[in-house]
Parts: sequence; C-alpha cells; structure tokens
Amino acid sequence: MVTAKKPPPPITARHVIRRSWKLLIVFSVALCLLALYRLHSQPDLYSPYSSLSRARSRIARHSVGFAGPAKIAFLFLARRDLPLDFLWESFFENAGGALNFSIYIHSAPGFVFDESTTRSRFFHGRQLPNSIQVGWGESSMIEAERLLFATALEDPANQRFVLLSDSCVPLYNFSFIYNYLMVSPRSIVDSFMDVKEGRYNPKMSPIIPKKKWRKGSQWIALIRRHAEVLVDDEVILPVFKKFCRMSELDGELERRTLTYTLWNNSPNKTESKGWHPMTFNHASAAPQKIREIKEINHVYYETEYRTEWCRINSTAVPCFLFARKFSKGAAMRLLSEGIVGHFDTAALLKPSP
Repeated sequence: MVTAKKPPPPITARHVIRRSWKLLIVFSVALCLLALYRLHSQPDLYSPYSSLSRARSRIARHSVGFAGPAKIAFLFLARRDLPLDFLWESFFENAGGALNFSIYIHSAPGFVFDESTTRSRFFHGRQLPNSIQVGWGESSMIEAERLLFATALEDPANQRFVLLSDSCVPLYNFSFIYNYLMVSPRSIVDSFMDVKEGRYNPKMSPIIPKKKWRKGSQWIALIRRHAEVLVDDEVILPVFKKFCRMSELDGELERRTLTYTLWNNSPNKTESKGWHPMTFNHASAAPQKIREIKEINHVYYETEYRTEWCRINSTAVPCFLFARKFSKGAAMRLLSEGIVGHFDTAALLKPSP
C-alpha cells in the first residue's frame, strides 16, 4: 500500500525573517573575530617600536662616500613648542643657506609647527609625523631620541647629528659650530663612572657588565656611523633602554658633552631640588657669564679623578657649543647684546702637528 507523502509546511514570512537574522548574526560575529585577529596579528601603528621600525626601513645606508655638501642634523627634543625659536631663527638665518643643515623636531603627537605655532620659518613642518607620547625619566624619551636619529638618517647628506633640548641656545655662530663638528672624526658622548647613586642593577649582567656602567649627559653629537649603531641596537635597549657599546666604540668617542649645564646640588630645601639643571634668566645670562662658559677648555670628572681636555684633531678647542636651560628673557639678552657673534674658525682647520 503506497501512502502519499505529506507536503512540506509552507514557509512563512516570519520563518524567513528569523533565518535571515540568524545568518546576519553569524556573519557579524565572523567579521568581529576576523577584525580582532587582524588587530592582534599586526603591529600597533602608534607604538614607538613600530614607528622606529618604519623609520629604520627608510634609512639611507652606507653613505660614507657621500658626495656633496655635508649637513649637520639638528635634532630638537621638545615638550611641545620651541620657546627660543626667535634665537634659533637668527642662528640659522646666518648659516649661508639650507644646504649644510637640516632640522628635525620630536614634539607632542599631533603638534604641528607652522605660522601659528612658531615665529621661525626654519621650523615649519619639521615635526616628526610619527612622534610618541614621552614621559620624563622614562624609556619613552630614549625611543623619541632614536626616532629623531632614524628620521635624520633618511637623508644621506646628514653626516653629523646633534641632540638638543627645547631650552638649548647656541654659544657660537653657525660657521664655528659647523667646522667644529665636521673636522672631528669622533662622536662626542659624555661618559663618567657612577659611584655614588648605586643605579646599577646586577640583573643587567652579563649584557651590561658593571665595569662598563657609565653615566653622562643625554645631549650628544654623533657621526653618521654611530647614529646608525644607536638606531639599530636591539641588544642593550631591551635590557635597560640605554645605548651602551663603549667596548666597541670607546676609541672613537670624545668622552664629554657639547652642551653646558649649570647643576644645582644644594641641600637647601628652600631651593630647587638637588641635581637639577638651573635655568638662566635675563640677569644671570650676563656677557661675563657667557664668556666664562666659552673659555672652559677642560672638564674634571671627580668620580674618575679624570680631566678631559677638549681637543679636536689635537687642537685645543672650547668645550661647549651650546648651553641650557635658558628662559626667553635670557635668550633675548643673548640676541640683543650680540653675545652669539662671529668667531674665528681657522684654528680648527689647521692640520694636526
């Protein structure tokens, strides 16, 4: 006996709508999972590490034999704007054109240097597009410095690199500073033994052995090859976020700084906190004080009982080309009194005896 099959129940509009909603929910969940996967599988475009990686990829390598006018890259590490831009405007104005210098600024993310934020045309558009948020005394400051060096290395004409703060002023004109740096085959990196504060952590050994532990000013001047070493380093920085390859480069460094800082180490509680850089105001930036800074020709490092005589190619030179920290009033005095004037650079160009 053959029984007739019952016809399937008719598909109602409510059933179609319910099934469509289920498919839509499943599809949406799949899209969310895919987005989360891609988000976690790709580097953070705003992290300092990804910013540095992109900058590294654009570096002009092996430019030792670069033919053409060599440049000094002025690298400004700023909180936001450059309050002493009017003084630097005069400095760069007398540089004889832009063929022998370049400017890079690491500022707060999103801050743009234009007519509304700076009085100097030399700083227009010179901010890094991939700047990061920097915390004082944190490793992010080192990452910001490395971003400056990496960006400047994209230009093969940049052969010398000077790191400056937003409160730095030049003590000489451009010609003197250019010749001072270009005739020296060495980088200038402040370095002395740290025996008082006990900041060395034994856990950093053996990557950073205690016998190689040094302290120094962050305001450095590097030749191009050493700037590449600083940017490429992936061994020391993860250990203590600090460039430290003295064993390899010691013979190629001047163990001093080019930037003069007046330190306040007074124990008096009514004064500024100990070991903090003091700020020059209009009164303290007197011509006599500036002359005294310019006349310094050696630095004594008490912890090492070492005197570092300042020389370039065996020729005695002033120790400092820049100074910090200067207020606007102090910078105005330097400019109005012509303290940053012309100096003879012929002595730097003489061959070594």
